[in-house]
Amino acid sequence: MPHSTLDFAQLVKYLHLSDAKVKKLVDRGEIPGRKIKGEWQFSMPEVNRWLEQRIGISDDDELADIENQFDRATPSETPQTVEIAKLMPLEAIAVPFPARTKESAIRSMAQLAVGSGLLWDGEKMADALRKREELHSTALDNGIAILHPRRPMPNILAETFLALGIAPSGIPFGGGFGNLTDIFFLLCSTDDQIHLRVLARLSRILTVPNFLPMLRSLETPDEVKKLISETEAMI
Repeated sequence: MPHSTLDFAQLVKYLHLSDAKVKKLVDRGEIPGRKIKGEWQFSMPEVNRWLEQRIGISDDDELADIENQFDRATPSETPQTVEIAKLMPLEAIAVPFPARTKESAIRSMAQLAVGSGLLWDGEKMADALRKREELHSTALDNGIAILHPRRPMPNILAETFLALGIAPSGIPFGGGFGNLTDIFFLLCSTDDQIHLRVLARLSRILTVPNFLPMLRSLETPDEVKKLISETEAMI
């Protein structure tokens, strides 16, 4: 959707929810917006940040519902199938991942993505990741960070894909409660909708019992990709 600002009708279409559901969320102040001359206006970046936050705090049932929302496309739109394992080139999986500091993790993840041949400007991506982390850390309390820029960067990407680095030990990356981070995903997306779909799908995989301990025990990119594929097939 090209609009940087949405009116109420455009927001309903973008979220694929009913008018009543969106109205309730807006009236409660859950979806950020403002009235201008009596009409609701919504900033696209703010709406996407709200969706990211909603995905981040949801359980599997709620994540499945979010995925279903994205699948409710209008007749003029084509639903995009998301399969996490297929979005992860072997060249973009590093086991072990050598980063020891937050800066080296950001820089190394960007370079790992460049190695896939699907990202053309690692420095530009790394700079965008730093700015995103300054805004709010992408680290989660379970030792995972899902790095991504504030906005999709289609001009430096061949297509949407994921990179993954698994460090042998955790490093301080900004997660809450003093947690360390040892698993780093980098989500490189070409548009907002696919970004959110991938984020929701990946989050479902991460909530599968025993997935994370198994992931941390693996030693090769092939093993990592196989585990993700098998886990995704279960959800």
